[in-house]
Amino acid sequence: MSRFKLLFDGEYEDEVFDTEEEAEEYALYLCSCTRQGAEILHMSNPGDYDYDEDNFEDPDYEIVEIDDD
Repeated sequence: MSRFKLLFDGEYEDEVFDTEEEAEEYALYLCSCTRQGAEILHMSNPGDYDYDEDNFEDPDYEIVEIDDD
């Protein structure tokens, strides 16, 4: 039976998912957390943390199928 892991921003997450849809949902959650964190840092210190909502790039992620041996 295949299971799935998430390669998020170049590093594997610890969680293992039963379906690709669960992994995708988690990846989108992490992307939203990244965006929210960038907004918060910008609000707390805009001089050090530049943030443009229209040009913000979400981190790269890939869903990787693993064998459950």
